[in-house]
Amino acid sequence: MPSPDSSPTPLGSRARMPVGFVAHGAPTLALDPTRGADFRRWGEQLPHPTAVLVVSAHWEGQPVAIGTTERRALLYDFQGFPDDLYRVEYPAPGAPELASRVEALLGRATRRVPTRALDHGVWVPLVHLLPAADVPVLQISMPSALGARELFALGQRLAPLRDEGVLVLGSGNITHNLRRLDWRGTGSTPAWASDFDGWVVDVLVRHDFDALVDYAHKAPALRDNHPTEEHLQPLLVTAGAASQGTQPTSFPVQGFEYGSLSRRSVQIG
Repeated sequence: MPSPDSSPTPLGSRARMPVGFVAHGAPTLALDPTRGADFRRWGEQLPHPTAVLVVSAHWEGQPVAIGTTERRALLYDFQGFPDDLYRVEYPAPGAPELASRVEALLGRATRRVPTRALDHGVWVPLVHLLPAADVPVLQISMPSALGARELFALGQRLAPLRDEGVLVLGSGNITHNLRRLDWRGTGSTPAWASDFDGWVVDVLVRHDFDALVDYAHKAPALRDNHPTEEHLQPLLVTAGAASQGTQPTSFPVQGFEYGSLSRRSVQIG
């Protein structure tokens, strides 16, 4: 295994790419052109990436695992949804060069899982964000057993990819408590969800990454929003990749669905 920053060489010099965090919501987003429209507009405004590297809430594993580098049938990692959802395709090319580059940046802290296909935390938002499916996509696992500071540091180690045209993308949800969703959508957003969502906005706009990393102590109503934290943690990787220098923060997708599930997506840079 190569040591950090050794060969293979960088993918190429380009203007620095922004980083993103996408709220992937329910898998049915893939079939919904109305909810997907915000993501399409966002994708149209992004610089065209050379590749996309995704850290999804739906693949946890330590050390960091590198998924398929070939075009492979998607992983439909859910049950009980409409049949049409199991027929969605996203035939993006694999990204073997990016996989080698990730190994170079992370060194021995990686392993290969070549049969691991893209899960719905990856392909559901990309169906709208990059609908042509012409950009190579690579998924790596999120080592959620690490602490928040280590996940932030993982993003920092991946940051050089931004100067090589790679879109580093975290996929989760800023609020995510499935037991308290209003599936009929008849109620208003509860304060515990809007307050948490607002706190994340505040720390990101101020680039207070120390506060974000210490969310367990500083964020309001953490357990109401995240009984488990895997849907928030990809945001730490995104923030780490964006932590060098002062860059504008924007929120290309906003709002709530099912009462308390935040749709807020983030772009830094």
